[in-house]
Amino acid sequence: MEIDKKAAGKIKHAPQVKICGLTEVNAAVECALLGADAIGLVFHPKSPRFVSDDRAREISLALPDETKKVGVFVDETFETIMRKVKKCGINAVQLHGNESPDLAKSLMEEGLIVIKALFFEKKPFFEEAAEYTVSAFLAECGRGVLPGGNALSWDWEKAQKAGKKHPLILAGGLTPENVLHALSVLLPDALDVSSGVESAPGIKDIEKVKLFIGRVRSSLPAETLRRIF
Repeated sequence: MEIDKKAAGKIKHAPQVKICGLTEVNAAVECALLGADAIGLVFHPKSPRFVSDDRAREISLALPDETKKVGVFVDETFETIMRKVKKCGINAVQLHGNESPDLAKSLMEEGLIVIKALFFEKKPFFEEAAEYTVSAFLAECGRGVLPGGNALSWDWEKAQKAGKKHPLILAGGLTPENVLHALSVLLPDALDVSSGVESAPGIKDIEKVKLFIGRVRSSLPAETLRRIF
């Protein structure tokens, strides 16, 4: 399966897409070939999409160079994160807990893409964005039991203020069926989807992935969006 380079040139201003929670090598490669800008590997042990270091490395090595490999962490130490970065071939880090601004800054100084999750209903809130030096923020509701979207939709427009000031990734309850509506109420620089394109936790439905990416690419905005990945 090959990427249509001519078509890719026409979508440079569309929101970028991160497919998160990959657990299978073949599925990760297919997502990349369909045009995903980034693949998320979850290192939070309580997540049903948790991957071991060995599996994460296997997935990373199989992906094209241009596809960013994002490690998703929840309240881990700098040393633990950097160990996994080096072992697993990760070039981006997503901090999805109550990590400090100092930790985020230290990771930025390592030359990584650093994404900090902010939440509407729990700390750290959207209003705390100014405290962090990061590549981008990921906006979620923060209403579920586990860190992450928990397949719950929310009022995406609530993240609009943060998105005007900072590079923004929208997450939480996104599906192929509602992504165009999400883009109509909030135009983020990127979208993060996981359960909305799955047949089971960690098992991606490639047809849903294809539909999701296709609909995002069809919604070219008039303005140029910031590139995160």
